[in-house]
Amino acid sequence: MLAVLALLPILAVGVLLVGLRWPASRAMPVCYIVAAALALFVWQVPAVHVAAASVKGLLIAFKLLFIVFGAILLLETLEQGGGLRTIRRSFQRISPDRRVQVVVIAWLFGSFIEGAAGFGTPAAVAVPLLVGLGFPPLAAVVAGMIIQSTPVSFGAVGTPILIGVKSGLKGDAGVAELLLQHGWTLRDLLQTIGWKVALLHGICGTFIPVTISAMTTRFFGARRSWREGLAIWRFALFAAWAMIVPYFAVALFLGPEFPSLSGGLIGLAIVIPAARRGWFLPSDGPWDFPAREDWPADWSGSLRSETVDEDDSKPVVAPWAAWAPYVAVGMLLVATRLKPETIPEGWWLLRSVVEAGGRVVHSVRWEVDSIFGTELSETIEPLYLPGAVFIVASVVAALLQRTAPSRYGVAWRRSLRIIVTASAALIFTVPMVQVFLHSGGGAMGYEKMPLELARGVAQLAGSMWPLVSPLIGGVGAAVAGSNTVSNMMFSLFQFNVGQRLGFDPTTVVALQAVGGAAGNTICVHNVVAASAVAGLVGREGSVIRRTAVVFAAYALIAGLIGYAWCHID
Repeated sequence: MLAVLALLPILAVGVLLVGLRWPASRAMPVCYIVAAALALFVWQVPAVHVAAASVKGLLIAFKLLFIVFGAILLLETLEQGGGLRTIRRSFQRISPDRRVQVVVIAWLFGSFIEGAAGFGTPAAVAVPLLVGLGFPPLAAVVAGMIIQSTPVSFGAVGTPILIGVKSGLKGDAGVAELLLQHGWTLRDLLQTIGWKVALLHGICGTFIPVTISAMTTRFFGARRSWREGLAIWRFALFAAWAMIVPYFAVALFLGPEFPSLSGGLIGLAIVIPAARRGWFLPSDGPWDFPAREDWPADWSGSLRSETVDEDDSKPVVAPWAAWAPYVAVGMLLVATRLKPETIPEGWWLLRSVVEAGGRVVHSVRWEVDSIFGTELSETIEPLYLPGAVFIVASVVAALLQRTAPSRYGVAWRRSLRIIVTASAALIFTVPMVQVFLHSGGGAMGYEKMPLELARGVAQLAGSMWPLVSPLIGGVGAAVAGSNTVSNMMFSLFQFNVGQRLGFDPTTVVALQAVGGAAGNTICVHNVVAASAVAGLVGREGSVIRRTAVVFAAYALIAGLIGYAWCHID
């Protein structure tokens, strides 16, 4: 019964947002009330604790809005200065085929950005870039959310493994016994889990590029055809393996820090020249969307007419100047997230630069401790957030494009207008999540709602647990908005269930991490943020209805592989 009750907030999201197609700004206040009522009256969490969790959620929502604002500002700056027109033409020279463009930008460039920054940043970069290239905003958001799967486990330089899994497992007696039995350090354990995660992702992720292509043509093509998307299967598989092979090799031999970052970057270097030469592409010519006047109303957002139309009044910008802001984004994200100890000793100059940069980005730090006298707290480091990187990149873009101050002012005004619209949904979405996550410690003595839900599923699953293990990780990430948080919550639970059932616990934890990564495809506040970046506020349910199929397939494939793996072991 506790598991059923803990499921109610998630069901409320599904029914209102996906089933009844309410906009998030209307659905999420109701879902917040459901979560808060359960916490207060069933779990009997003190009201002050629920209020503190809500405030913590508002602070996190501010960080998300800052990231979204920066992403929109960069796109608007490029549009106002003419750089976006140059970028569009650059991609036309790579390939005019929209299927190729979505694979290159969403899958490869998105994987690189995920490896550098994580936390929803790839969608904040890739989605507006796709919109700027002429993609329907809904198509851009769906593509941006689908790739929030394979690269996520090693996002932000390995944070979901190095912080999420490590925090979940560290200090447990059963984990210590396993380390002693194998003669491992905790780092050895994380690397073992990491290569298993990469192998599972490598198998499941092989199908992501062709899935993005097929869904693009099926839902956003003139003929609504799966076949048109599947026609580039050879190119899609080539792009998948160009990223996955180095991704797995880095996870196996070097550890969890750089698989996604390396895989995305190496994949770009391999695939772009191949796309220019037309390798592995069908001979029937490039595929494109229908004319914009034929788009259904729900495809479009507030950015549509403002960012994709050619405007001959804007200056012509050199390719290097147009692309420099995105190069700056990649470099700054990597530089601010590298740890000095990961840099070889001989590279003293790079290490000095990283150390100095780290001091700068962490110098501005706002700490809200003991909210309302509880143990809950939140820290905001605005210079470390990707939003600050995007704003710096927008300044770089304005200077390189020689954008008139009046046009740069227009970019700021449009960005602020969009972010105000998006805030209505996020200020209820994230507090709902935090109340759900921090529902333990009530008078009834129940565990927090996510753990009660997981226990109920474990009792039902029994020896079938490896099959459903990714689903638990995915639901955790979908609700929490983070693979890292899902791993923190469930890694030890998954480890203990694996040991109790006689399975290799490192494999079960790897299944948790893979499912947690895939859960980002249906994470409500990530969808809200990505929709806001595309000017598509209010259409969140339309996105989740499409990405939920991808999540279910990804979790099922991982679960089937994990079930076979555990029983073979």
